[in-house]
Amino acid sequence: MFKTPWPDGLRFAFGTLTVLPVRVTRWDREAARGGMLCAPLAGLVVGGCAAALGGLLLFLGAGAFLAAVATAAVPAVLTRGLHLDGLADTADGLGSGKPAEDALRITKQSDIGPFGVVTLLFVLLAQVAALAQAYGDSWARGALAAVVSAAAARLALTLAARAGVPAARPEGLGAAVAGVVPRGGAVAVAVGVVTVAAAGGALFGPYDSVRTALAVVVAVAVAELLLRRCTRRFGGVTGDVFGGLAETAATTALVVLSLGGATGATNW
Repeated sequence: MFKTPWPDGLRFAFGTLTVLPVRVTRWDREAARGGMLCAPLAGLVVGGCAAALGGLLLFLGAGAFLAAVATAAVPAVLTRGLHLDGLADTADGLGSGKPAEDALRITKQSDIGPFGVVTLLFVLLAQVAALAQAYGDSWARGALAAVVSAAAARLALTLAARAGVPAARPEGLGAAVAGVVPRGGAVAVAVGVVTVAAAGGALFGPYDSVRTALAVVVAVAVAELLLRRCTRRFGGVTGDVFGGLAETAATTALVVLSLGGATGATNW
């Protein structure tokens, strides 16, 4: 039977996954377990901040596109760009075609190569385009998309930290959280996030409830494919891989939410 220190876990989640002024007091495996289980809660806060800024700009008369750009920028600011940097580094490592040791060395380099630049470009374009479409329907839909995508991004981290997923290096954030989450706990958190997402989508009707839940499911499924590719290619997970998973899941969720059109649109 494992113990999870929830206050320490919350501090670990917010202290490592955001720039919010939260002091991490414990770095042991138990605190890391609690932190990864609480990761979607950090996503809710990040997504809420993003939605608030987007709504403020719309209230002040800005268009949907500018609100979308600001909304996409908030998670980058609140993570010091670490997830985007991880995505770029992971893309460079995967695209290098070199053996695992050399590919890992590429991901640690401070510069960004062509694979990373192209990946960042298309990911950010996709995020802004999807958010602009949502805000074009209503602020409420844009806010829902921002919150759901941020929660799905952190859920991908919870699932990637499950037991059985090895670390590629003996040091770093990836090693600190690799394998700390019991599989049952990871599944429970996933079910909880999907349920809450469905409830949020239900504000717009049954169709949106299903679509919002599906967005989370597809997001973590795509992130899982990337996780498996990275574990085969690098021999395990790293902090960069976690960042890449988060951005992949967030972008996938936004794209799914942009499909199918809005039904029962609201003027919120």
